[in-house]
Amino acid sequence: MSVNVQSAVAPSKQRIDNDALTVRNLDVYYGKTLAVKGVSINFKPNTITALIGPSGCGKSSVLRTLNRMHELVDGAYATGEVLLNGENIYDSKVDPVRIRRRIGMVFQKPNPFPMMSVYENVIAGYKLNRGIPRGTNMDDVVEKALRGAALWDEVKNKLHMSGAALSGGQQQRLCIARTIAVEPEIILMDEPCSALDPISTQRIEELMRELVARFTIVIVTHNMQQATRVSDHTAFFNIHKEGSDAQEKRWGVLVEYNQTQQLFNQPEEAETADYISGRFG
Repeated sequence: MSVNVQSAVAPSKQRIDNDALTVRNLDVYYGKTLAVKGVSINFKPNTITALIGPSGCGKSSVLRTLNRMHELVDGAYATGEVLLNGENIYDSKVDPVRIRRRIGMVFQKPNPFPMMSVYENVIAGYKLNRGIPRGTNMDDVVEKALRGAALWDEVKNKLHMSGAALSGGQQQRLCIARTIAVEPEIILMDEPCSALDPISTQRIEELMRELVARFTIVIVTHNMQQATRVSDHTAFFNIHKEGSDAQEKRWGVLVEYNQTQQLFNQPEEAETADYISGRFG
């Protein structure tokens, strides 16, 4: 299997080719079960990378390892390296809470805190992750984050209304505002449009293209048309199987990684071509 990724050979303490995030030989486990094996991939700054593949191939598991969110699942762990500007986030000295400040996440289902107002939702992540530096004007923080999430004009007169009272698309943009309020370096998005209508999906996609000027974005999506619309690079994952039916073992692998237009128009691997043409998945 040939994967179109750069070989990472520089020392772990150094920034690798100006990559925002570099993954080396990543294996993901849930207890004793191997879920994903041998992933190596480099994420460039200020780009959107889409992770695609059939259900069960481990793309969401890989996404959650990028800020150690998977460790919140009992028994889950990863081996290998994930380098954030050259620093291995799995080093024993690294605080995972600090990593999640620098690498934020937006989930599949909008999850504003229902007992908090729009205003309180935005600053919730700011308070929990960073604390409030002396002299910070929280009104400015809220407005900047809501403007960054293309939501300010819609809610500027509703800041003290419950965040749960917003529409589904507005709730997702509120969650994006909460994420960017803490000024992360990278934003992870796990199928952020799967629960939204087409109009809301379009707004989120347009927002992603605006945000990439400020952030590096990694998105998991089942929608290949969405991947072609929003991403600069695409990584295709598939399920590897070994053993007989009675004792079959399976885990996710990275099959191919390339610029999005190249991967969709001229894939290097036959299984990539089969997937994007709809022959399976």
